[in-house]
Amino acid sequence: MKAEEVRWVWLFVFFDLPVGTKAERREATRFRGFLKDDGFLMLQYSVYARVCRGEDGAMKHVARVTANLPRKGSVRALQVTDRQYGRMKLLLGARVASESVAGQQMVLL
Repeated sequence: MKAEEVRWVWLFVFFDLPVGTKAERREATRFRGFLKDDGFLMLQYSVYARVCRGEDGAMKHVARVTANLPRKGSVRALQVTDRQYGRMKLLLGARVASESVAGQQMVLL
């Protein structure tokens, strides 16, 4: 496949995990650590995303997430094209030091 034919897609993982007990907090932390180790970037506390090379790459990472699911809670995966991701708007109330509005989308591979 030629470079200009590569279709980049973004894979989002959304989750809502219980954290009422020490064991549940440990499992939620382990899951977030897995996502970071697998190349996901934290967009919000329970929303992670990563860029993948095509749908096959996205499905590979969905399989990895599935293999590392916590025992309890809700996890969802959503795949969007790079163009759709680029149209995302960051809407801020009071500006937070850890968030900024970027002028252009940049992907480093």
